[in-house]
Formats: sequence, structure tokens, C-alpha cells
Amino acid sequence: MTSKLSAVLPDLSPWRSSPDFRLLWVQGLVTYFASFMAMIALPLQIKEMTGSPLAVGAMGAVELVPLIVFGLYGGALADAVDRRRMILGTEAGLGLLALILLVNAMLPEPMLWPLYVVAAGVSALAGLQRPALDSLMARIVPHDQLTAAAALNALRWQVGAIAGPALAGVVVAYAGHATAYGITIAGFAVSVVLCLRLSPAPPAKGADKPSLRGIAEGARYAWSRPVLLGTYAIDLAAMLFAFPNTIFPFLADDLDAEWSLGLMYAAGSVGSVVLSLTSGWTSRVRRHGLFVVFGAAGWGLAIFAAGWFSNVWLVLVCLAFAGAGDMLSGLGRSTIWNQTIPEELRGRLAGIEVLSYSVGPQLGQVRAGAMAGWTGTRPAIWSGGLVCVVSVGLLAATLPKLITYDALTDEDAKRRRAQQEAAAAAAEEAPGDGAGEASAAQR
Repeated sequence: MTSKLSAVLPDLSPWRSSPDFRLLWVQGLVTYFASFMAMIALPLQIKEMTGSPLAVGAMGAVELVPLIVFGLYGGALADAVDRRRMILGTEAGLGLLALILLVNAMLPEPMLWPLYVVAAGVSALAGLQRPALDSLMARIVPHDQLTAAAALNALRWQVGAIAGPALAGVVVAYAGHATAYGITIAGFAVSVVLCLRLSPAPPAKGADKPSLRGIAEGARYAWSRPVLLGTYAIDLAAMLFAFPNTIFPFLADDLDAEWSLGLMYAAGSVGSVVLSLTSGWTSRVRRHGLFVVFGAAGWGLAIFAAGWFSNVWLVLVCLAFAGAGDMLSGLGRSTIWNQTIPEELRGRLAGIEVLSYSVGPQLGQVRAGAMAGWTGTRPAIWSGGLVCVVSVGLLAATLPKLITYDALTDEDAKRRRAQQEAAAAAAEEAPGDGAGEASAAQR
């Protein structure tokens, strides 16, 4: 019985083998919880001030350009500076932006334009931070534990995604937006303290300064790898066409179930948690491209059903299934990225990854908001899910190497595994733990 459970339950190897992974896991849980408080409070505040789905969807438009610019620059920067310092500085900046939201919410008549300015600022800082965070994972976790690390990280995100929206809905309803923003500030303060305890993560020896040439080098590498292209394109299509979260407040109204708004935001994470808690088997899978394709197609199909049904409980179940599909696809993408991309390009490719999984939702918010204003809320949701399924199928047929990816035989995966093993061997030979960690980091 014990062996059967261990084959299904999450693989805790990264938690046991890496102190930095444990720190980042706890720090991320705190940050996600704080972020989701603001993520729910901000669109609700815009909805209450304007009553317009287009105004809420416009958040995606103001976030898009900063995310693209700073995501690409953040990727180049992550290859050239200490990644711990990047994470620490951006966490502090996000806390300051939450303070602006708090001050604005406490005004006798809160202003609308600061909400969009802060949304753009959060997008810029997130673009800078995510490449540093994502590229650090391949350095602190052994190669054969990367899928397990992705599952544990996803579980962390999901816990925050469930608790954050559910509590945010209650906090905003009974204590107001200011209280939600105050909790966000407290969360980022705790996160900064945890980040101070991370080991230094210096750049590789001979790393170039951030430049357009360096960014272009990373883009050329990604373009030359059909497997990577497939992960980016499929995720972008899934989020562009089937990310209706921004119009959930209007879907709750349409279903005459305003009480369900927090549950709608949390439902996807419930599905993701179920898959994460039964993810032990994923550590034994080698064909991670199949995760990407089937997970994204399942996401689109579930979003289609969520827009089609008129019973709120069926809608919530569909959103939970969508979350499970997104989780499966995310496991595949994260594993492929960390298994195949060389260390010296990891930051720049992480910047491209930020665009693939962040630009899509921003554009998806604009699409969903605009289409809901034109066709109604539910048609905007189910039509997007349908187009998502068709798009994933076409992309999978166009990029067959993604389907056939095998972690044991793929040349890039074999090269990256050898690179990490050489770094680990050098760390063991270096005198002293600190010197060993620095030696490994710089290789």
C-alpha cells in the first residue's frame, strides 16, 4: 500500500536535496498568496468604479508592453547579474506598488488612473523577476528532479491561488479594497526577508552585459529548436483564446450567482492541486511534449464547456478540469525548458518563456473583455475554448518534434545533463561548501 501511495503522491526529492529550493518554495507561497489578494481586488475595484467589462479587460492592454520589454530585458539581465539580487529588488518594488494601491483605496474618492499605472508597473517588475526565478531552478535542482520540482512549484502556486482569491473575495466584500492591499504589502515584506537568506547566484564566467545582441542570440536559439517553439506557441494559443478570468465577475452576474466569483477564480487551482497531489507518476515520464499538447487541448475543451453550461456548479467543475489540463501542460513545458536549455542562455530563454506564458493571458484578457462586450459573456468564453482546441491540434501537427520529445534521447537534454553533472562534480572537488557552490554556479 505504501509503495502504491508513493508512486502517486508528489515526489519530494527537490525539497530534501536543495535548501535554496525549500526557501524559494516558502517564499513563493507567501508571494502568491499576497499577489492573488491584489489580483482579485484590483479588477473588482475597476468593475465597481466603471461597470464596464472593457475597462476591466483593458488591464491586459496596459500590462502588455511593459511585460514584453522588461521580460526580454530581464532575461538578458538574469544571465549577467546575481539572480538573487534581482529577485530581492523586484519583490521590494512590488511591495511599494501595493502601497500605492493602499493609499489610493484610502482616498475619499479613489482615482482610476493609478490602478492602470500600478498594473503596468507590476507587469514590468514581474517581467524582470520571472527570468531570474525560472533560470535559477535549473541551477539549484538536480537534472533528474526537475519534473518533481515543477510539480512542487505548481502545488505551491495552487495553494496560493485557492486561498488568495477565496479570501480576497471575502476581504473585499466585508473589509474593503484597502484591507486586501494591506495584506498584500505584508506578504511582500515577509517575502523580502526570506529572499535575503538565499545563496548568491552569480552569473556564469565571461557573461556578456545585457544587450540587444544577447537577446537576439537567445531568440535565434529558441527559433532553431522546434521543441521549444512548440511549447511557446501552444501555450500562447491556449492563453490567447481561452483565458476568460478577467470577465468572471460578469459571468457570475450572468449566472445569477454573484456569490460564486471567488470560487470561479479558485476552481482552476483546485483542479491543478488534485493533479499535483497525484503527480508522483510524472517523474517517471520521458515524453514531456505529450504533456504540453494534451494538457493544453484539455484546457481549451474544459473552457468551452464552462462557457456552454448555464448551471454554476457545472461551470465550476469545468473550470477545475481546465486547471488540471493547464497544470499538465505546465509540467511539460517547465521540464523541457529546464532539461534542454544551456546554462549560459538560461536567463535569456527564461525571458522568452515569460512572454509565452504571460503575454498570452494579457492578450486573452483584452480578447475576452472586448468579445464579451460584443457577443455577451458566455459566447466569449465557449468560442475561445473551441478555437484553442483547434489551434493546439494544428500546432502539434506542424511541430511533430514536440510530440516525439524524449528526455533520454534528445540531444539538447543530453547536453544539458552533462553540463549539470560537470558542475556538480566541480562543486564537490572545490574546498568548502561556499566555494563549492560558487564554483558550481559559475559553470
